[in-house]
Amino acid sequence: MKGAGLAFQVGVRQGGVRLPYRTSENSLKALSTLALLLSTLSAGLMAGLFAAFAYSVMPGLRQSSNRTLVEAMQRINVAIINPVFMSAFMGGLLFMLAAVVLHWRGDLRPVLPWVIAGFVLYLVMFFVTAGVNVPLNDQLAKAGDPDKIPDLGAVRAAFEGSWVTWNVVRALAATGSFGCFMWALVIHGAKSQ
Repeated sequence: MKGAGLAFQVGVRQGGVRLPYRTSENSLKALSTLALLLSTLSAGLMAGLFAAFAYSVMPGLRQSSNRTLVEAMQRINVAIINPVFMSAFMGGLLFMLAAVVLHWRGDLRPVLPWVIAGFVLYLVMFFVTAGVNVPLNDQLAKAGDPDKIPDLGAVRAAFEGSWVTWNVVRALAATGSFGCFMWALVIHGAKSQ
């Protein structure tokens, strides 16, 4: 009977201090909340970045000369590879994977479908970026110095249409991911009360 009494006491308050079982449960809830917040932030940052290209940067460059578009995109493609972008872009994958794992169990499971949907949409954005936009960026970089490219119009034509189309796809995927994670936070908050 002493063993049963001890098992019962684990997870209850004693003298205002929670015993390890409760602390562990609270830690998991705190970690799951943090994973959701960081996942939402990552998806939102990517959605905002790619959407800004879709509705402002590329329409602005469409009205510019061939040289201006090629040079601007070459410079942007170099500048964007920095710790801030890479932390959000790659970190999102880790945060979302953590959110899936942390919401796999019982009382947090109602959030899981939205977390999985958000993760899948983020993966779509990630693979479109890695499989289409980055290779197009690399092709543009290989064209070389815009002052030395004999046919800027051909270089632009090989880049612009495909890049813009696939950027819209990844912007929509990232925006969908962001929406899924926002809704996951709403459900998570309702379950935590």
